[in-house]
Amino acid sequence: MAKVAFLGLGVMGYPMAGHLVKAGHDVTVYNRTAAKAEAWAKQHGGSHAATPRDAAAGCDFVMSCVGNDDDLRSVCLGEDGAFAGMAKGSIFVDHTTVSAKVTKELYEAGADLGIAFVDAPISGGQAGAENGVLSVMCGGDQAAYDSAAPVIDAYARICRRIGDSGAGQMTKMCNQIAIAGLVQGLSEALHFAEKAGLDGQAVVEVISQGAAGSWQMANRYETMIDDKFNHGFAVDWMRKDLGICLDTADEVGASLPVTALVDQFYKDVQKLGGGRWDTSSLIKRLRAMG
Repeated sequence: MAKVAFLGLGVMGYPMAGHLVKAGHDVTVYNRTAAKAEAWAKQHGGSHAATPRDAAAGCDFVMSCVGNDDDLRSVCLGEDGAFAGMAKGSIFVDHTTVSAKVTKELYEAGADLGIAFVDAPISGGQAGAENGVLSVMCGGDQAAYDSAAPVIDAYARICRRIGDSGAGQMTKMCNQIAIAGLVQGLSEALHFAEKAGLDGQAVVEVISQGAAGSWQMANRYETMIDDKFNHGFAVDWMRKDLGICLDTADEVGASLPVTALVDQFYKDVQKLGGGRWDTSSLIKRLRAMG
């Protein structure tokens, strides 16, 4: 088994680091709020460190799951960053959803130090992290991926290398683009059913078995009908991700009209006070419109 550091113990990282312990790895964690790292160590029996550098010292692999580009840079670079504590030949695996730009920047910075960098964003939500069944989409050198994949398997249902550095993040953008359209479509279908006086539960039981079926429909329709939106990925984070998608689309020349529209719909949800509601709260915007 490997010696592993895990940086970032949010709703995703906390259970992911726990799965590494269950798989038999020697795990040291770091979190910006030290109390959470102490609580994790008490619960799972691993250890915690005061800085990313201290956590990474002597580790074969360093995993991260933080908030955004700046957060990722802060845990990697600088005197107390993980790169300063990593030995040549070790591998950094980033599970944060960030821009491909920062991924390539850190890939190159790591290469200068003899450190491999794998971008490995995840999909599956908090439940996927807790149950160890995340989808992991990776970019980076083949040899680094081959070494890291058995460790990632501790919390993955599927883990696949898509291509060179940045390819994992580009694939996660595809994921978020697809979700945005799916959730808006599901919201409109349920809103239509309500306005038409139909039993939404019965409607979904039928249409989910045909071509309209999706993960979003199977896992979110009941809470959407019940007007409950404290499950899963928050609107604030989705807007961060869609911003990355739209910026990158401009760079590569892709047209994303539906994504751009749904991003503005999520902005409306934020104005309703729903920044921390989950992404299925798009239906709240429709209900608010009457």
